[in-house]
Amino acid sequence: MGIVELLGLAASVSLLSGWRLYLTVFATGLAMYSGMVDLPENLKMLDVLASPWVIGIAGIGAVAEFFADKVPWLDSIWDGLNTLIRPIGGALLALAVVDAGDPVWQVIVFLLGGGAALASHATKATARAAVNTSPEPVSNIVLSTTEDVVTGGLLALAFANPVAAAIIALVLLALAIWGLWAGYRAFRRVFPKPDPGR
Repeated sequence: MGIVELLGLAASVSLLSGWRLYLTVFATGLAMYSGMVDLPENLKMLDVLASPWVIGIAGIGAVAEFFADKVPWLDSIWDGLNTLIRPIGGALLALAVVDAGDPVWQVIVFLLGGGAALASHATKATARAAVNTSPEPVSNIVLSTTEDVVTGGLLALAFANPVAAAIIALVLLALAIWGLWAGYRAFRRVFPKPDPGR
């Protein structure tokens, strides 16, 4: 894998971690454990994800997140609890994928991976908080299930085609930035800035 593919894969995994960290770790570990994903030598640092302990704990977290994410307001509490965990997890996954020997690159990849996971997490949490204002629970369940399916599908594509991983990362980053911008604009419409002349 070239540096572009590695960076694309790292960015994809980081961004997906902001949505579904436990599912990302579980699916990646399970794919490695079963031999579906054969990592090149420079990604052997990810072997820890194939540990049955890591797969088991990530699986429990994924199941808990699956159910918590379907209940209005409980999903926002869950997102709040994971505000620190998801960006750190995304940063560590990005660092493990790139496995840079140079300490400068390690810091850069760690910061970019954490920033990407934080951006997608913030977008997700903002969208879910907006959906929670709806009185019916169906939109919450549909949005959550869509996130589950999209995360699983994009993970499979990212590991099957590293070139597509770079494109996925760019699209997800653009969507996350757009989502944050749209959320900010919606917030400003509801809570306009006070007029300093009053």
